[in-house]
Amino acid sequence: MPFACSQFFAPNRHIFRLSNDSAVGIVGVGPQWHNDGSFEVGVFSHVGYHIVRVPEHGGNTQFVHQGAAFDMLPPEKQEYWSRLVSVNATSGVLHPVVHDHPISGRRSVYLHLGMTGGVLEKAEGANKFRLLEEEEILDVCRTYNELLNAGFPERGGNYAVSYPYQDGDCIFIDNWAIAHRASAEAHADKAKQGLRILHRTTVRAFRPFSPPFGLPDVATSDLLEAADTSGTGVFVPGGLGFRWDPTIRMQN
Repeated sequence: MPFACSQFFAPNRHIFRLSNDSAVGIVGVGPQWHNDGSFEVGVFSHVGYHIVRVPEHGGNTQFVHQGAAFDMLPPEKQEYWSRLVSVNATSGVLHPVVHDHPISGRRSVYLHLGMTGGVLEKAEGANKFRLLEEEEILDVCRTYNELLNAGFPERGGNYAVSYPYQDGDCIFIDNWAIAHRASAEAHADKAKQGLRILHRTTVRAFRPFSPPFGLPDVATSDLLEAADTSGTGVFVPGGLGFRWDPTIRMQN
């Protein structure tokens, strides 16, 4: 049957309609590991995904447990990443790269690979921070990507899954504990893959997802300028932020 859509695509403003057909929904969303709403001070606490149209030839969403991922980091990386704070490229919102889950208390990693403009490191001394330089932020992003990829069973892990949708499936996740991304097949042309339509809804945070070390929820220009201690620190504002992987060009 044909799918009617308005300029906003979805039935109401609370639903984000995704597709591999721009006439039906928003295309090219989420090819990199991320948590929804990282541009907000209060990152969405939970997210629901309802498959409206399952493509005939696959269009999975992949999920990974960020607490289990933290456990796989060597101790020196756990310590180092616990001193890092990401800066969102579009809003300047600050979030910890490692946090304690507010309910389980489980130590977990957190980084939006598609909308991070820069990363601050807590330096020695009170209220001293520095922006990571290009090679440093590249290493963090690449290591994070590999860490989450290592959770798939085919990579020897047990904390990631590529979910094959069936008609009518609804998936609900704890967005402070589970990262996700669209599979490559989810973005393939509908002529090859079949039409894919996915509805996403979000739940408001019950508290801010604030950075540690007494930092503000949103970075100021003064903070970023003071943190660029080397003169070569990286912060890429707006758009999709720092492009750690230039082969990925889709939106997040």
